[in-house]
Amino acid sequence: MELLTILPGVAAGVGSRARLASRHALRLVALWMVFAFSVSTAAENEPLEYAVKAAYLSKFGLYVEWPRAAFSSPSALNLCIAGEDPFGATLDKAVADQRIGNRAIVVRRLKTVARDSGCHILYVGGSDKRQIRQVIDAVQGTAVLIVSDGASPAPAGSIINFVVKDNRVRFDIDDEAADQTRSPSARSC
Repeated sequence: MELLTILPGVAAGVGSRARLASRHALRLVALWMVFAFSVSTAAENEPLEYAVKAAYLSKFGLYVEWPRAAFSSPSALNLCIAGEDPFGATLDKAVADQRIGNRAIVVRRLKTVARDSGCHILYVGGSDKRQIRQVIDAVQGTAVLIVSDGASPAPAGSIINFVVKDNRVRFDIDDEAADQTRSPSARSC
């Protein structure tokens, strides 16, 4: 089974120049976004926090390569929100006219997530750890970039986890979780 490939540099072999270059590029994007969208207080700027997270979600796909079999539609990349949607129209605005390669980003809000939900990027938020675990387990081992929110430590299987540090939205990448989503041939890159 061919799975998700995190492009070299995001989760490639330790010490590789490509990994350092891609990680550096991702960090530069993150740094720009941190400066562009600082979060001064969580209570008064919660909409700003989710605007920053929406912007990140719209860009993460630039650093991932999915197998062709992951797409039932050649023209859409599905960004799924599991359960309660904290973004509302903010996410729709962030992805409007955005493309990953030749695919438009389509936001799908799902009450339940199954292995065949058709997600390429899956945002899992909320505080119910049991529900988060069920969602991640439902797509584990498939070509889905799983993004969690605020849990510390990040739930097992989550590749990217949003955190708020020093009143700024940041994210952590779990290289091991990313490696587990890659096909054996991609691991040798």
